[in-house]
Amino acid sequence: MSAAAETTRTPGTDEHAGEHHPAPAPGPLRDPRTLAAAGDLLRALAAPVRIAIVLQLLEHARCVHDLVDALGVTQPLISQHLRVLKSAGVVEGERKGREVLYSLVDDHLAHIVVDAVAHVEEDS
Repeated sequence: MSAAAETTRTPGTDEHAGEHHPAPAPGPLRDPRTLAAAGDLLRALAAPVRIAIVLQLLEHARCVHDLVDALGVTQPLISQHLRVLKSAGVVEGERKGREVLYSLVDDHLAHIVVDAVAHVEEDS
């Protein structure tokens, strides 16, 4: 590299920046509605209390008062978060007498939550 080129070079830039490297092949295109639904699902999981609820339901189905006791938050707050998770298709409720037992619809979403928590704990 010439002295003139060296003085105009921005610190931290790659001296091979002018070389052409092929871009990686793009991933498969997804339907915009699918991407929007995935975004809605991730937003439904994006609250700490909802993450805690999913982690609790990993073990077994629970009713609202079990979640209140386990998480130390109020019943109205648990109910509100369960409504969000239910409308997003994350949890389902089954009536057992006077109570509703909530459980995860499937384990796919639990894996997302568990992996996110594990990732954060690795960096701590």
